[in-house]
Amino acid sequence: MTTRFPRIGDVALAAGVSTATVSRVLSAPDRVSANTRVLVLKAIEETGYRVNHAARNLRRRQAGGIVVLVPNLANPFFSQILSGITFAMATSGHNVLIADTRKGPNAEHRILDYLHNNRADGLIVLDANLPEDVLSAGDTPNYHPPIVFACEWLDADPRPTVTIDNEAGARLAIRHLADLGHVRIGHLMGPSDNILTITRARGARAALAELGLPIRDDWFLDGDFSLASGAAAARAWLALDDRPTAVFCASDAMACGFIGELHHKGVRVPDEVSVVGFDDIEIAAHFVPSLTTVAQPRVLIGETAARKLLALIAQGRERESATDASEVLPVQLVARESSAPPR
Repeated sequence: MTTRFPRIGDVALAAGVSTATVSRVLSAPDRVSANTRVLVLKAIEETGYRVNHAARNLRRRQAGGIVVLVPNLANPFFSQILSGITFAMATSGHNVLIADTRKGPNAEHRILDYLHNNRADGLIVLDANLPEDVLSAGDTPNYHPPIVFACEWLDADPRPTVTIDNEAGARLAIRHLADLGHVRIGHLMGPSDNILTITRARGARAALAELGLPIRDDWFLDGDFSLASGAAAARAWLALDDRPTAVFCASDAMACGFIGELHHKGVRVPDEVSVVGFDDIEIAAHFVPSLTTVAQPRVLIGETAARKLLALIAQGRERESATDASEVLPVQLVARESSAPPR
C-alpha cells in the first residue's frame, strides 16, 4: 500500500484558503495577514505537510540560504539579533549561515564566495566596516543577491537598513544623568571609525550643549566596545586630575569593564561615579551593581531585517533603491542601580 504524503492542497483545504495563500505564507509571510498566517501554520501542523525545500529552491533557482555577516560572534550583543533572524526565517525554508567578518585571514574571500557563487539568496550585514569593494562585488550583471544592513549602516548606501535611533539613545543617557543632578558628565566612546560611535558621541555632545553642561575632550575617553577597553578607560578616568562624576558608555560591555576595574581599585559605583551603558545585553540586569542602560529591541531588529530580506528575495532578486525601505526603531532608557545622584 502506497503512503500518500500531505500536499499543499490539503493544507489549503484545512485552513480554508487558496493554495496561493499557503505558498505566500511559506515564502513571503509579511504579505499575509497575521490571522491567516496562524490558520495556515496550524493547518500545516495538523496535516503534517512538509515543504520539499530542495525541489522548491531548484525550481526557483535559489540557494536556499541566507548569510548573516557579524563583526564579532563573541560579542553577546548579537545573540538576540541572531535569534530574531532565525525566528523570522524559520518558516521561509531558508537556512541561516552566520559568518564572522573579523576572523581568519580569508574572511573577505569567503564573503566574495557567497556573492559570486550563488551560495546565498541574500545577506544581512551587521558590520558597516566591511570594505565597500567587498559588498559591491556582488553587483554583477548576472547576479547580485539583495543585502539588508542591520544595526550598522553606510551613509551613502541605498540598501535597506534596520537601525535604532542612536543619537536619541545617547540623549536619553545624558538627560538621565543630568536629571539626577550630574553636571560633570563624560563619555566612553567606541572605535573612532564606527558609525555607532560617531552617532552616539554626536548625540551625547548635542545633549550636553542643550543642557548647558561642559563638553570636555579629556572627558571623552577612547574605547572599542570591549570589556578590556572599558577597564582601560577606568584607569584613564582614575588618572584624571579633574574627573566627571558620571560616565555614559557607548556599549554595555565597556560599561561592565569600566565598573569592574573601578571595583578592583576600590572605587564604588554609583557612590563615587555613576555609569550608564548602551544595548541592554543579558548581563546588564544581573551585573553588580545592575546596569542602567539604553535598551535596544534586538530581537525585533533581527526579525525586521530578516523580513525585509525575504521581501527582496520574493521580488525576484531585483535590486531596488531602498531608501524608503529603511526603518529606525525606538530605544528606551532602563534605570537600574549603577546611576544615582552625585555624592
